[in-house]
Amino acid sequence: MTLSRRTFLAATAATAVAATQLETAFAASPPGDVVGKITVGYQGWFACPGDGAPINGWWHWSNNWGQPPSPTNTAIVSWPDVRDFSTTYANLVNGQPAKLFSSYDQQTVNTHFQWMQQNGCDTAALQRFNPTGGEGPTRDAMAAKVRQAAEQYGRKFYIMYDATGWTNMQSEMKADWTSKMSAYTSSPAYARQNGKPVVCIWGFGFNEANKDFPASVCLDVINWFKGQGCYVIGGVPTHWLPGNEDSRPGYLDVYHAFNMLSPWMVGRISDIAGADHYYNNVNQQDQADCNAHGIDYQPCVIPGDLQSGHRAHGELMWRQFYNLTRVGVQGMYISMFDEFNEGNQIAKTAESSAWVPSGTGIRALDEDGTACSSDYYLRLTNDGGRMFKGQAPLSATRPTVPMPSQGSGGVIFYEHVDYGGAAGTALAKGNYTRAQLQAAGVQDNWASSVRVPSGWTVTIYAGDNFTGQTWTRTADTPNFIALSPNANDRLTSCRIS
Repeated sequence: MTLSRRTFLAATAATAVAATQLETAFAASPPGDVVGKITVGYQGWFACPGDGAPINGWWHWSNNWGQPPSPTNTAIVSWPDVRDFSTTYANLVNGQPAKLFSSYDQQTVNTHFQWMQQNGCDTAALQRFNPTGGEGPTRDAMAAKVRQAAEQYGRKFYIMYDATGWTNMQSEMKADWTSKMSAYTSSPAYARQNGKPVVCIWGFGFNEANKDFPASVCLDVINWFKGQGCYVIGGVPTHWLPGNEDSRPGYLDVYHAFNMLSPWMVGRISDIAGADHYYNNVNQQDQADCNAHGIDYQPCVIPGDLQSGHRAHGELMWRQFYNLTRVGVQGMYISMFDEFNEGNQIAKTAESSAWVPSGTGIRALDEDGTACSSDYYLRLTNDGGRMFKGQAPLSATRPTVPMPSQGSGGVIFYEHVDYGGAAGTALAKGNYTRAQLQAAGVQDNWASSVRVPSGWTVTIYAGDNFTGQTWTRTADTPNFIALSPNANDRLTSCRIS
């Protein structure tokens, strides 16, 4: 088998500029589960022998799924951080234990959706390739696992059909929706936009041999799904509007039939200059055409191919967040969440070569000399999403630190859970009123996590001058939401001893 490709708003606008952007962004449709939201592409396509998956192999870990991954038999170009998974699967690479996760384990999917919850990923687009072959039973099971995780962690999800190489797509996609996937729309976690269940079809109009569907066939499928009451997103070529380069000519009526357009970007840019080129020559023109036709616009944001050295420790990804927010897009699609095969994943990834089996040649997040925490691109997505939603100021300067301080010099409060977002100054032992905290970069009702040095005690107060509800912490606390009562965004004053 061969790999296919790759792979309302919570607050008022932070600035008048952001408010204007949001007003523009919702011109076609009001906020929903994809408009005004950060969506991540979710492959869910990794399996290991012994995990119970019907496919019974090293699914997408190896080129030959019957054999474990090795330097000569690998399908991945990035190595995952597996510390948060209760079950992993070991094999040997150059004699060293090498642990991997299985998407078939419910705990793995739950962990992924918990990461989404913690980092502002609102909606997951579950990739569904041709399910009529040997992969079908495993993919069917993955849909049920994603539903469970989305419901548990308060995320939304929708089915994203990939038409690549699907010979009988026209009839079989309809049958699959009718007989299997439409049942998932009964879930409270299934994404809806304009009151309609969301479906995405990726691959129409691409100028590639394995996507040679006539325009008439594409229109038939789109209109059929719309006839089923669906809001239909099109995963379309980058140059869909002029109908050249990666797009077949003569498909503009196909593209205009979609409710939302999400042009593909993987492999299109590798640096900030490329991102700016698309901002000036593609994104603004795309948005204008979508506005003229009442279509929502959801361009891709990519972290960059880690193995090729494109990421620039987050600068490439942040530039896209900044540019697309300026454009006034209706939504953003992160390509991808768990795409370790093409190195465009935002999921937790090996921080350094010490985490990667020797001899693989796989680069870690510090490949350009900048140390990055394994969750850095999740945190970056969170901050980019906040800017897009008007919850943080529009800024060309990346606010996310690649490697958060460990707090050895004092107590450090963080804006987001898991020590993400902005960080306050390290606080020495003492008492801090609201004004004193603000002077140290800790805003009122702002903190969501804290690093506490060993042996120290922090008492958090909900009121100024050490009044109101209190919480006492004697160790690092990654998520104030989990405290009882919920302490998230409640800090106003504190005592440190």
